[in-house]
Formats: sequence, structure tokens, C-alpha cells
Amino acid sequence: MMKEAQKMVTVEVNGKQELVSIKIDPEVINRDEAQMLEDLVLAACNEALRKSRDLVQQEMGKLTGGLKIPGLGL
Repeated sequence: MMKEAQKMVTVEVNGKQELVSIKIDPEVINRDEAQMLEDLVLAACNEALRKSRDLVQQEMGKLTGGLKIPGLGL
């Protein structure tokens, strides 16, 4: 039974947009499926970065009281 893609490869990103950890479920490590693993890692990295950007935007919005400050991309 195949697990959800998000549970097979997980990536953690810090507030500086740096990858701090990558965890790969041993069940998905198979030489014959290297391309699939690469795709899963790429998708997990992009999802972690998206979540990090969303969190930064959310926290900055709290600090600025919702004001649109040029250059902050809020």
C-alpha cells in the first residue's frame, strides 16, 4: 500500500528560507524509482518553502496591522 506523497518525503524550512531537514521514508528508496523519489523531494521542498513564506507573510501582517508596506510583499 502506497502512503500519501506528503508522508513519504518531508522537508523542514526555517524562517530564513533554509532547508533544515529532509526525511525520506525507507519504503520509497528504490533504485528503479529514483525519478519518483526526486519528484517527491522536489515537491516536498516546494511545499515547505510555500508554507514558510505563508507563515512569514502571516506574522508580518500581524506586526504591521495589515498595512501594505512597499517592499515587504505583503
